[in-house]
Amino acid sequence: MKSVTDPCWSEARLTDVVEQVRRSHGLDLSPFNRVFLTKSLIKRQAAVSAECVDDYFGLLGESLPEAMALQLSLFIIYSEFFRNPLAFSLLEKVFLPQILDEKERSGHGEIRVWSAGCATGQEAWSVAILLNELQRKSVSFRLIATDRSEPALAQARAGVYSAEALGNVRMRHVKRYFSRQGESFVVDPGLAEWVNFSVYDLLDESTICPPESIFGNFDLVLCCNVLFYYRPQMQQRILQKIRRCLTPGGYLVTDEAERGIVETAGGFLPAAQLASVFGKMSK
Repeated sequence: MKSVTDPCWSEARLTDVVEQVRRSHGLDLSPFNRVFLTKSLIKRQAAVSAECVDDYFGLLGESLPEAMALQLSLFIIYSEFFRNPLAFSLLEKVFLPQILDEKERSGHGEIRVWSAGCATGQEAWSVAILLNELQRKSVSFRLIATDRSEPALAQARAGVYSAEALGNVRMRHVKRYFSRQGESFVVDPGLAEWVNFSVYDLLDESTICPPESIFGNFDLVLCCNVLFYYRPQMQQRILQKIRRCLTPGGYLVTDEAERGIVETAGGFLPAAQLASVFGKMSK
């Protein structure tokens, strides 16, 4: 397989691919990071046994199914329960209790959370477990989980996972929030009442928040394993949208590899030294 640095996939060639797919099939590949796009092109070229770049380029122009397969390969739908243990520990011990205390003081009795790019739902369910454990009588919670992949969301809504997928979940949480069905584990329906899964494109310029949230005003947004797949301009657009959706004093959690992206973009201040958790700047 050719390496990512193969000159055949130069910047000019990538631009040709983006234009070819847009012109021939109306699909937009322009938002994606060029290195990530190159890796996907190399994998798809190998998958269809195209002998050279020109052959694959021609196939993209002629075949809508292949262009769609390439686009689909750019939509990452991988997730894990409690994927970043330190970040989730800080949420459990520090940030969620702070939000709860503020809700009780202010009399605003609902915590609002957005899991942006939730993939197959593990992140959303992880936060829901923590919120349910920490819940106080005077404060409820509402969790909006979005992704642009309907198949991934269908799996998230079903809440059915393998035993291996629950490897990071505490045993007492497995017993309380999951029921065993054959070789799989299913999320408890009581927990599902608090979580809404819906299709939403983070790059949608016509909206500033997921329609299901009505008005945004999130106390916590998780956008993990999403930003680094996009070009800097798209990263900035996503972060600006998240900032507008956050309440004053709200928090953003990203993947550790995305910490530098958030720090460079501006609009957020680090809220923890060892984890990628950020507070919204006031201006």
